[in-house]
Amino acid sequence: MTVHSGDLSRASEEQWLKLYYFARTAFSAAWVAAAFTVGQHSLAVAAVLLVAYPAWDALANFVDASRSGGLGRNRTQAINVLASLATALAVVLALTMNMNWVLGVFGVWAILSGLLQLGTAVRRWKRFGAQWAMILSGGQSALAGSFFIIQARMPMPPSITNVAGYAAVGAFYFLVSAVWLSVSQSRRKAA
Repeated sequence: MTVHSGDLSRASEEQWLKLYYFARTAFSAAWVAAAFTVGQHSLAVAAVLLVAYPAWDALANFVDASRSGGLGRNRTQAINVLASLATALAVVLALTMNMNWVLGVFGVWAILSGLLQLGTAVRRWKRFGAQWAMILSGGQSALAGSFFIIQARMPMPPSITNVAGYAAVGAFYFLVSAVWLSVSQSRRKAA
């Protein structure tokens, strides 16, 4: 059996993508657990978690784009890095107001980052396939952002659990994508 360098490159990139999706799953699951436990009982911990979530997203997108050809080749991720960093800063400012402001910031970010994630998944579909969960995740993120903006205008103050539910759904989609890529790799190896 002859192995071409293009096949090795694709396999290496696919392996990276699978590990990346598992890492995103693990971080989000840990974040959700912290939000539903200590984050509900400590304003300081909740504040740190709320800033850390978009900051992590910026770092994750930066690392993935760097591993996948650089920010120049991955414009949707480059924009997502900037949007997520701006969101982390906006959350810091919104925390000085109230949680309604924080949820509004998360709403705008969820819409923008969801659409950018959808764009990244569509681009990757051509090379890797198995991106349907990331496409769904991006679309659902944009929809959730709209709900966040509506909730932010309600008189009842939101809490970190509003964002935690969103993060839990994101973790699920990353897990589905990682498992899907793993199954696809196993099938190809068996064939």
